[in-house]
Amino acid sequence: MPSKPDAISLLKADHRKVEALFEKYENARSKKADLARQICMELTIHTIIEEEIFYPACREAGVDNDMMNEANVEHDSAKMLIAELEAGSPDDEFYDAKVKVLSEEIRHHVREEEKRGGIFTEARKADLDFDMLGDQLLARRQELMAAFESGLPRPMTVTMKAPALEQRPGA
Repeated sequence: MPSKPDAISLLKADHRKVEALFEKYENARSKKADLARQICMELTIHTIIEEEIFYPACREAGVDNDMMNEANVEHDSAKMLIAELEAGSPDDEFYDAKVKVLSEEIRHHVREEEKRGGIFTEARKADLDFDMLGDQLLARRQELMAAFESGLPRPMTVTMKAPALEQRPGA
């Protein structure tokens, strides 16, 4: 019986899935709206589970605060573009450019998390319970997927205030 993936394996799988979706979008001639919607859904769920479960565990375990703050700002920047994409359509003048910039931002964010000395490396050094965190991430992902079947909520930011976004309580 295969073992369940741990937290970092789950988060890395999310990264690979979104990278593949961005590549499909870049090569698409049609169905761009569907691909963009899927990208936005995956990224929204990923940021929520990281911000609610993984990042707090990392912070509590002593992962570098500056690195964690940068990750939160990167998430919020992505949420601003997600809100723009959700409000627009592929017929909009800057739509493709917004998807491209979102792809570049996510590629940078993933490198920061996965690189040697990045968040994932520091989390491993902190001796977190990755199996328990993986279970929590998976359960929360399933809740969010069910909740978002009818559409994404407005993104909630941790570090930024913008008219298109909701501010997370306490932020």
